[in-house]
Order: sequence, then structure tokens, then C-alpha cells
Amino acid sequence: MAKKSKIARDAQRRRMVAHYAERRAVLKAAIASPSSTDAEKAAAVSALARQPRDASATRVRNRDVVDGRARGFVRAFGLSRIRLRQLAHDGQLPGVRKSSW
Repeated sequence: MAKKSKIARDAQRRRMVAHYAERRAVLKAAIASPSSTDAEKAAAVSALARQPRDASATRVRNRDVVDGRARGFVRAFGLSRIRLRQLAHDGQLPGVRKSSW
């Protein structure tokens, strides 16, 4: 089980990313646009740098939806490797079976 503070901090980051997503997309498009002047690009870079660090999507951490574990995350299920194995053995994941050969 992850610390409650880590889970809460990650939830706050997700909210901030959603809040700034449209503004960041506009600024990034202005920077990447070949029709933008150098002054416009510099202004967009400056505006992007003034945004909070946590507004960037790369600051968000994938966490297990059950207990918040950050390591060993399996994206297809939204679970950590430990929780995935436990739920699969209990038969609580439809279509998932233990393989043997």
C-alpha cells in the first residue's frame, strides 16, 4: 500500500494536468508551427516555462487503482503486478488464466 500522501499528490497532479492541458497544447502548437515567427515562438516558450511544473503530463505517475503501488504497473489492467497476480489467481479477472506448459 502506497502512502496516502503520495496518492493524494498524484491525484492533484492529474487535476492540474487536466486544467492546463488546453493551454499547453496551444503553446506547443505555436512552438512547433513553421508559420510562427521567432518572436512568437520565444513568447510561447516563455509562457510554457512560466506554467507550474506539475502541469506537464510527464509528472503524473501510473499507480495501481486498488492500493496505489507505483512500481510494476500493468497498463492493460491498471493494476500492479502483485495485485494482477492475486486477482488472476482468485479468478476475479475475466479472461485471464494461469498458463502452464
